[in-house]
Amino acid sequence: MDPKASTHEKPSLEQKLHTLPARPGVYLFHNAHGEILYVGKAVSLRHRVRSYFQNSADLSPRTRRMVQEIADLEFLVTDSELEALILEANLIKRHRPKYNVRLKDDKRYPYIRITVQDPYPRVTITRRIENDGALTSKRQTKNPPHGF
Repeated sequence: MDPKASTHEKPSLEQKLHTLPARPGVYLFHNAHGEILYVGKAVSLRHRVRSYFQNSADLSPRTRRMVQEIADLEFLVTDSELEALILEANLIKRHRPKYNVRLKDDKRYPYIRITVQDPYPRVTITRRIENDGALTSKRQTKNPPHGF
């Protein structure tokens, strides 16, 4: 009997890097103990996540340290960059990863802002509500997918 056939091995980090989709989403880096090191968002998961592991990557010393600690990767594909942004913020608030410094202590959630007063309304993301006639809506993902 082939021992490989009877075991279901978890895909390696390298295998996961090769299967990343070129779609928007959120990625989570884990250390060897399974702790979440970093939560990030991407317009293209494939390009963004792989950029951390390029030999020519111009990474800060802090980011290089983080990359050395990465043992596993999770990712969640979203329908849009905006959905990825909202999910990223909520996951950072929930898990407080060691390497997410900007959103970890930020008390403000992202808001969706629609400039209905303009002839061609725009949709933007903001962390401040201003009384300028635009519609601003706080949106949180209350029930993220299982495991997040």
